[in-house]
Amino acid sequence: MKSGDFQAVYRELYPSLSRYVTRFTGDADTAADIVQDSFLRLLEHDLPRDEIRPWIFVVATNLARDRVRKRERRRRLLAANQEKGGAADSPHEDLERTERIASVRRALGHLSERDRQLLLMREEGFRYSEIAEAVGVKSTSVGALIARALKRFSAAYVAAGETDAPPE
Repeated sequence: MKSGDFQAVYRELYPSLSRYVTRFTGDADTAADIVQDSFLRLLEHDLPRDEIRPWIFVVATNLARDRVRKRERRRRLLAANQEKGGAADSPHEDLERTERIASVRRALGHLSERDRQLLLMREEGFRYSEIAEAVGVKSTSVGALIARALKRFSAAYVAAGETDAPPE
């Protein structure tokens, strides 16, 4: 896109896009970042003038959804961690946790890259459709792939000599 064209499009679309994203996210600072990212992505595309407005609003919506999801996921994780960690752990509990983390990492190290990715994305709260896109499979296959990955993880965990059941 030519510099002059971009400036004209920017002046025309920025106010409405900014209002839209601010209302969508509920946060003016986040909205400003998303709008900026949207216009940066526009620079990478050569679109006909009449397609720019719908395209940039779709891009901004997708970016805003991603931010909202990340914020919600972070909030849930923080809340879960606060529930778990009410009182300070004893040195014995710290040592057990450190050993368990090392055991899980060893077991994960024995898995294929795809199995690791499936399990870690599942643990981070990704939806099956997001996992499917990242791994390059159909979303209807993700459940079965995760189940198989969990079986392989359990076997690797036990094979590494761990006596406790693997974590869920």
